[in-house]
Amino acid sequence: MTAKISVLGAGSWGTALAILVARNGCQTLLWGHNSQHIETLKHDRENKHYLPDFAFPASLQVTSNLKDVAKFSDLLLISVPSHAFKSTLCQLKPFITSQSQIAWATKGFCVETGGLLNSVVTETLFETTPTAVLSGPTFAVEVAANLPTAITIASADLALANKLASLVHNPRFRAYTSTDIIGVQVGGAIKNVLAIAAGIVDGLGFGANTRAALITRGLHESICLGMQLGAQQETLMGLAGLGDLVLTCTDNKSRNRRFGLALGQGKNQLEAITAIGQEVEGICAAKEAYFLSKKHQIEMPIIEQTYKVLYENLDPRLAVQNLLAREQKAEVR
Repeated sequence: MTAKISVLGAGSWGTALAILVARNGCQTLLWGHNSQHIETLKHDRENKHYLPDFAFPASLQVTSNLKDVAKFSDLLLISVPSHAFKSTLCQLKPFITSQSQIAWATKGFCVETGGLLNSVVTETLFETTPTAVLSGPTFAVEVAANLPTAITIASADLALANKLASLVHNPRFRAYTSTDIIGVQVGGAIKNVLAIAAGIVDGLGFGANTRAALITRGLHESICLGMQLGAQQETLMGLAGLGDLVLTCTDNKSRNRRFGLALGQGKNQLEAITAIGQEVEGICAAKEAYFLSKKHQIEMPIIEQTYKVLYENLDPRLAVQNLLAREQKAEVR
């Protein structure tokens, strides 16, 4: 029997994932909340707005009806922005059962609670809902272009992790499995904040030395928070942690990095967001990460200064000065 999968979220990443699994032989249904956009996708057979020049395989269909999505497959892969994650689950709940398998490629925290998305799934749907998260160093356009990519799929249910891995895995897309669902989520959320910070320092013209130091110390902050929340250090040193961090901090395909670059070059947030024209997940994640650091009394100076730039109008140059003026200490303690 041909495998079926529903992908929720018709932005660039959701579209790339839908194209990937459809190319792999799956019957695929892609859902988007904007019915006008979905009608355009049906007509064009590509996502000209978010992921142009990549034709939909014949086995990829689209819909704006959540009931159709739930009827189509028991495996649902969610790729909506983090701010829409909980509301999407609430709309989906009437159409699914406790046996429906929920996976997500969304990177961020729940904006309503500040918590990780796995908690949102079990609190909003059912405690027994099988869950998995897909994350790693991935730009949508490179996945759609069939360039070599590796990701991590984490789940407490190893059978579900292996099932999802088998659907996305091909000679150009390698899927590793893990049981560390917390670590994979923390890595995916924090890297967006650090990519904004990396963009800021590059926009200020501070050079490769500064960027390398920021990435390294930012990784340390991610590990500290992750381990406090129950993650494994090895996960945050892997694809979903260090791998994704390096990608988003160093390549201008990253929306978060481009946003930071614009701030460092003197643009305001509205100008930067308007120019990018898509979701910048690190903005919300910065607030949630900052509050988590305070709640758990974890020292996260890069996250803190990024938060102050975004939410307290701190001048980016002063933020860098604040980091450099911190008390001298041992690197590891």
